[in-house]
Amino acid sequence: MKFGVSALVTDEGIAPARLGQALEERGFESLFAGEHSHIPVKRETPWPGGGELGRDLYRTLDPFVVLTAAAAVTERLLVGGGVFQVTQRDPLTLAKEIASLDLVSGGRAVAGVGAGWNREEIRNHGVEPRTRMALLRERVLAMKALWTQEQAEFHGDFVSFDPVFSWPKPVQRPHPPVMVGGNHPAAVDRVLDFGDEWGLIWLPMMLEGEASLGDLMSDFRRRADERGRGHIPVTAYQVPVDARAVESITAAGVDRILFTLDTEPEAETLRGLDAMAKLFG
Repeated sequence: MKFGVSALVTDEGIAPARLGQALEERGFESLFAGEHSHIPVKRETPWPGGGELGRDLYRTLDPFVVLTAAAAVTERLLVGGGVFQVTQRDPLTLAKEIASLDLVSGGRAVAGVGAGWNREEIRNHGVEPRTRMALLRERVLAMKALWTQEQAEFHGDFVSFDPVFSWPKPVQRPHPPVMVGGNHPAAVDRVLDFGDEWGLIWLPMMLEGEASLGDLMSDFRRRADERGRGHIPVTAYQVPVDARAVESITAAGVDRILFTLDTEPEAETLRGLDAMAKLFG
């Protein structure tokens, strides 16, 4: 089992470089940074977590700045999108950003991708929310072409370009793993279609009966085998600092656990990391 953290790194919490150092010092495998370009003040889309909207959602630093800062002061820490909002980013630019992160980190990047949940935020980027999943698919496939082809081209319903030169190419071959986020049953279809890994959000209800998560994993493994995909790594997001949850997730055959790191000052953050590390140290 691998252990990391997922965080919305903001201007009100620990600095990215210090966070990266602290994680590597404590034996964490990875840092996954989330993002929101903005949060509309007036919106109808409810916050999926329920309750009040956290201010950390609209104070996030750019994830590529966060991850580059963390990568620059570490040697082993994986740096990934948790997740990169693909529907809000031009695929030609995003492909270069991910490849550049993989290059400067020495091949430690993970391309966690998602389509986003905030419909008003998505619309502000000129994207129709109803077709965002199809757009996500095409942009990921286009990026894979840019990463692997010397003269890349792509032609789809949402993304289309004639042959282009695009560098740098990623250090990892054929490219950094694309981890597709989502819990909906359709998310599994997307992982099997164009993903290399699956990022699922851990829910408290999964503790009510370990079979719930175990059955989910068994079904996923079966479907992957039927598609000839072999072992596809699975990451559990938003895991609490709870030994019982860790045991349940481990028993289900998940490959990576990401503890949720709240936005707090440095001293509080370091104490929180110490508590997390006790669960796997």
